[in-house]
Amino acid sequence: MDERTPIAAALAQVGPRLKGIRTRRGVSLAALAEATGISKSTLSRLETGRRRPSLELLLPIAQAHQVPLDELVGAPEVGDPRIRAKPRVHNGRTVIPLTPHPGPLQAWKSIIPAEQNRPEPITHEGYEWLYVLSGRLRLVLADHDLIMGPGEAAEFDTRLPHWFGSAGDSPVEVLNLFGRQGERVHVRARPHSRREPAS
Repeated sequence: MDERTPIAAALAQVGPRLKGIRTRRGVSLAALAEATGISKSTLSRLETGRRRPSLELLLPIAQAHQVPLDELVGAPEVGDPRIRAKPRVHNGRTVIPLTPHPGPLQAWKSIIPAEQNRPEPITHEGYEWLYVLSGRLRLVLADHDLIMGPGEAAEFDTRLPHWFGSAGDSPVEVLNLFGRQGERVHVRARPHSRREPAS
Protein backbone atom coordinates (compact mmCIF):
# COMPACT_ATOMS: atom_id res chain seq x y z
CA MET A 1 0.00 0.00 0.00
CA ASP A 2 1.29 3.46 -0.90
CA GLU A 3 2.18 5.32 2.34
CA ARG A 4 1.52 8.63 0.62
CA THR A 5 -2.17 7.83 0.12
CA PRO A 6 -3.36 9.09 3.56
CA ILE A 7 -1.33 12.28 3.10
CA ALA A 8 -2.73 12.82 -0.39
CA ALA A 9 -6.25 12.21 0.90
CA ALA A 10 -5.77 14.71 3.72
CA LEU A 11 -4.36 17.33 1.32
CA ALA A 12 -7.31 16.82 -1.02
CA GLN A 13 -9.69 17.76 1.81
CA VAL A 14 -7.87 21.00 2.72
CA GLY A 15 -9.52 23.05 -0.06
CA PRO A 16 -13.14 22.16 0.82
CA ARG A 17 -12.32 22.63 4.51
CA LEU A 18 -10.87 26.11 3.87
CA LYS A 19 -13.95 27.12 1.89
CA GLY A 20 -16.28 25.69 4.52
CA ILE A 21 -14.65 27.59 7.37
CA ARG A 22 -14.62 30.83 5.38
CA THR A 23 -18.27 30.59 4.26
CA ARG A 24 -19.51 29.58 7.72
CA ARG A 25 -17.88 32.72 9.09
CA GLY A 26 -19.35 34.87 6.33
CA VAL A 27 -15.92 36.07 5.15
CA SER A 28 -15.45 36.98 1.49
CA LEU A 29 -12.34 36.04 -0.50
CA ALA A 30 -11.52 39.74 -0.77
CA ALA A 31 -11.71 40.22 3.01
CA LEU A 32 -9.58 37.14 3.64
CA ALA A 33 -7.04 38.31 1.06
CA GLU A 34 -6.79 41.65 2.86
CA ALA A 35 -6.40 39.96 6.27
CA THR A 36 -3.75 37.47 5.14
CA GLY A 37 -1.85 39.30 2.41
CA ILE A 38 -2.51 36.32 0.09
CA SER A 39 -4.05 37.17 -3.30
CA LYS A 40 -7.68 36.32 -4.03
CA SER A 41 -6.63 34.11 -6.95
CA THR A 42 -4.28 32.08 -4.75
CA LEU A 43 -6.97 31.68 -2.07
CA SER A 44 -9.46 30.61 -4.73
CA ARG A 45 -7.03 28.03 -6.16
CA LEU A 46 -6.39 26.69 -2.64
CA GLU A 47 -10.12 26.23 -2.06
CA THR A 48 -10.66 24.47 -5.39
CA GLY A 49 -7.62 22.22 -4.96
CA ARG A 50 -5.71 23.75 -7.88
CA ARG A 51 -3.00 25.06 -5.52
CA ARG A 52 -1.13 22.75 -3.17
CA PRO A 53 -1.47 23.95 0.45
CA SER A 54 1.74 24.91 2.21
CA LEU A 55 2.54 26.02 5.74
CA GLU A 56 3.42 29.47 4.40
CA LEU A 57 -0.17 29.84 3.11
CA LEU A 58 -2.06 28.00 5.84
CA LEU A 59 -0.53 29.79 8.85
CA PRO A 60 -1.86 33.28 7.97
CA ILE A 61 -5.26 31.79 7.07
CA ALA A 62 -5.46 30.00 10.42
CA GLN A 63 -4.47 33.23 12.15
CA ALA A 64 -7.10 35.25 10.26
CA HIS A 65 -9.85 32.76 11.16
CA GLN A 66 -8.49 32.38 14.71
CA VAL A 67 -8.53 28.59 14.47
CA PRO A 68 -5.76 26.06 15.14
CA LEU A 69 -3.80 24.89 12.13
CA ASP A 70 -4.98 21.30 12.57
CA GLU A 71 -8.56 22.44 11.97
CA LEU A 72 -7.54 23.53 8.47
CA VAL A 73 -5.65 20.37 7.60
CA GLY A 74 -8.01 17.94 9.31
CA ALA A 75 -5.61 16.40 11.78
CA PRO A 76 -6.99 13.08 13.03
CA GLU A 77 -8.74 13.02 16.40
CA VAL A 78 -6.55 11.61 19.13
CA GLY A 79 -9.51 10.48 21.21
CA ASP A 80 -8.47 12.35 24.36
CA PRO A 81 -10.95 15.10 25.29
CA ARG A 82 -8.83 16.55 28.09
CA ILE A 83 -7.68 20.16 27.80
CA ARG A 84 -4.00 20.49 28.62
CA ALA A 85 -3.84 24.21 29.22
CA LYS A 86 -0.71 25.74 30.66
CA PRO A 87 -1.30 27.83 33.80
CA ARG A 88 -0.13 31.41 33.61
CA VAL A 89 0.18 34.17 36.18
CA HIS A 90 -1.84 37.34 35.56
CA ASN A 91 -1.84 40.20 38.08
CA GLY A 92 -0.49 37.85 40.74
CA ARG A 93 -3.24 35.25 40.16
CA THR A 94 -2.73 31.83 38.63
CA VAL A 95 -5.07 31.46 35.66
CA ILE A 96 -5.79 28.14 33.93
CA PRO A 97 -7.69 28.54 30.62
CA LEU A 98 -10.43 25.93 30.08
CA THR A 99 -11.56 26.99 26.60
CA PRO A 100 -8.88 26.27 23.98
CA HIS A 101 -10.26 28.54 21.23
CA PRO A 102 -11.39 32.16 21.12
CA GLY A 103 -15.16 32.56 21.26
CA PRO A 104 -18.02 34.55 22.75
CA LEU A 105 -17.76 32.72 26.08
CA GLN A 106 -14.46 32.00 27.83
CA ALA A 107 -13.91 29.75 30.85
CA TRP A 108 -10.97 29.54 33.20
CA LYS A 109 -10.00 28.60 36.74
CA SER A 110 -8.42 31.23 38.96
CA ILE A 111 -6.31 30.64 42.05
CA ILE A 112 -6.22 33.88 44.03
CA PRO A 113 -3.57 34.15 46.79
CA ALA A 114 -4.64 35.10 50.31
CA GLU A 115 -2.75 38.41 50.17
CA GLN A 116 -4.99 39.66 47.32
CA ASN A 117 -7.60 41.04 49.70
CA ARG A 118 -7.64 44.77 49.02
CA PRO A 119 -10.58 45.81 46.80
CA GLU A 120 -9.66 47.68 43.61
CA PRO A 121 -12.95 47.79 41.64
CA ILE A 122 -12.85 48.02 37.86
CA THR A 123 -15.42 48.21 35.05
CA HIS A 124 -15.43 46.84 31.50
CA GLU A 125 -17.81 45.48 28.89
CA GLY A 126 -19.12 41.98 29.45
CA TYR A 127 -20.93 39.61 31.75
CA GLU A 128 -19.27 37.31 34.30
CA TRP A 129 -20.26 34.20 36.24
CA LEU A 130 -18.22 32.99 39.24
CA TYR A 131 -18.33 29.69 41.12
CA VAL A 132 -16.26 29.19 44.28
CA LEU A 133 -14.45 25.84 44.28
CA SER A 134 -12.54 26.21 47.55
CA GLY A 135 -11.65 28.88 50.08
CA ARG A 136 -13.58 32.06 50.83
CA LEU A 137 -14.15 34.71 48.16
CA ARG A 138 -14.91 38.36 48.77
CA LEU A 139 -16.97 39.95 45.99
CA VAL A 140 -17.37 43.71 45.90
CA LEU A 141 -20.00 44.67 43.33
CA ALA A 142 -21.28 48.25 43.21
CA ASP A 143 -22.83 48.75 46.70
CA HIS A 144 -22.61 45.07 47.66
CA ASP A 145 -19.80 43.55 49.73
CA LEU A 146 -20.27 39.76 49.89
CA ILE A 147 -18.40 36.77 51.30
CA MET A 148 -18.89 33.54 49.33
CA GLY A 149 -17.90 29.97 50.18
CA PRO A 150 -17.46 26.73 48.20
CA GLY A 151 -20.47 25.88 46.06
CA GLU A 152 -21.74 29.46 45.88
CA ALA A 153 -22.07 31.28 42.55
CA ALA A 154 -22.62 34.85 41.41
CA GLU A 155 -23.28 36.49 38.07
CA PHE A 156 -23.06 40.16 37.19
CA ASP A 157 -22.74 42.80 34.51
CA THR A 158 -19.07 43.82 34.42
CA ARG A 159 -20.01 47.40 33.56
CA LEU A 160 -20.74 47.69 37.30
CA PRO A 161 -17.69 48.45 39.47
CA HIS A 162 -16.50 45.05 40.69
CA TRP A 163 -13.61 43.24 42.37
CA PHE A 164 -13.14 39.79 43.86
CA GLY A 165 -10.35 38.33 45.92
CA SER A 166 -9.52 36.24 48.96
CA ALA A 167 -11.53 36.66 52.16
CA GLY A 168 -9.45 34.33 54.32
CA ASP A 169 -5.97 33.20 55.28
CA SER A 170 -5.68 30.78 52.35
CA PRO A 171 -5.98 31.03 48.56
CA VAL A 172 -9.40 30.86 46.95
CA GLU A 173 -10.10 28.80 43.82
CA VAL A 174 -12.76 30.11 41.45
CA LEU A 175 -14.30 28.90 38.21
CA ASN A 176 -14.91 31.87 35.88
CA LEU A 177 -17.11 32.20 32.81
CA PHE A 178 -16.93 35.47 30.90
CA GLY A 179 -18.88 36.63 27.88
CA ARG A 180 -19.06 39.75 25.80
CA GLN A 181 -21.85 42.18 26.62
CA GLY A 182 -25.15 40.42 26.07
CA GLU A 183 -23.67 36.91 26.33
CA ARG A 184 -25.06 35.36 29.51
CA VAL A 185 -24.77 31.91 31.00
CA HIS A 186 -27.97 29.92 30.49
CA VAL A 187 -28.62 27.06 32.89
CA ARG A 188 -30.91 24.56 31.19
CA ALA A 189 -31.13 21.90 33.90
CA ARG A 190 -33.86 22.47 36.47
CA PRO A 191 -33.31 21.48 40.10
CA HIS A 192 -35.16 18.33 41.18
CA SER A 193 -37.89 19.11 43.69
CA ARG A 194 -39.60 16.62 45.92
CA ARG A 195 -43.32 16.73 46.15
CA GLU A 196 -44.82 16.56 49.60
CA PRO A 197 -47.31 13.71 49.88
CA ALA A 198 -50.88 14.87 49.90
CA SER A 199 -52.43 14.81 53.35
